[in-house]
Amino acid sequence: MDEKKEGQENEKLKTEKNGRGGLWQYFFVIHELTLREIKRKYARSALGILWSVLNPLMTMVVMSLIFSTMFSRSIENFPIYYLTGQIFWTLFSTATNQSMTALVDNKNLLIKVKLPKQTFVLSRIYTALVNFTYTSIAYLFMLAVFKVTPNVTMLLFFVDVIFMLIFSTGIGYILSIEFVFFADIKYLYGVFLTLLMYMSAIFYPVDGLSEWMQKVISFNPIYSMIAFARECVMYGRIPDESIWINIVAWSTVSIVSGMVVFRLNENKVMQKI
Repeated sequence: MDEKKEGQENEKLKTEKNGRGGLWQYFFVIHELTLREIKRKYARSALGILWSVLNPLMTMVVMSLIFSTMFSRSIENFPIYYLTGQIFWTLFSTATNQSMTALVDNKNLLIKVKLPKQTFVLSRIYTALVNFTYTSIAYLFMLAVFKVTPNVTMLLFFVDVIFMLIFSTGIGYILSIEFVFFADIKYLYGVFLTLLMYMSAIFYPVDGLSEWMQKVISFNPIYSMIAFARECVMYGRIPDESIWINIVAWSTVSIVSGMVVFRLNENKVMQKI
């Protein structure tokens, strides 16, 4: 039944693609692929997409209660400190993990529909952004609960999200190609993500670490983007120049490298799939 439904969806995408021209057809396909992923995720749920808000909200409450007892003395307003890091980490890990299998999962469409292969990776990035948007609703609720004063610097939060998406897209391009030729990359990347998470200072203060370790963590692009968000949301400050340089440089290197790797190998994908 699921295969029949998927076939119908693929035919719909093919038909609509043939009936539209220009960039619109790519936006349409990305939109439809995103809807399909969201429908699959909540297909058997009574509350459906509401879980996109309820799940992160409940997780935020539980984790805030747990970690607040550990670091409340060393970090002011620790729940928001933790949640700000967590939502950005989730955006990155979700976007890159889902992008990894984008080409393999859509091999039928790759064969039947002539679209840029990047479209399937971008659809996974967009899906992660949609989920992040729902999570942000829960995050706004928590900001109100913990009485974080609204300020104009919070607008920079959206700039930070853009850089995170650019960075994640570049990584997603590389992973999607690697997964086609080396499926075990999925497990290796899982281990790498665990290491990267602990080096992103999501739930602990960096000030308590040795000087050399602080330098290592400051080189981490995910930490830089999390620190950027904390500065503009929690403390009402414009992030330091060094943080700006880090996120711009990492995002640029990631997207350029990702596009180069993808372009050089995309023609080999069809032969392997």
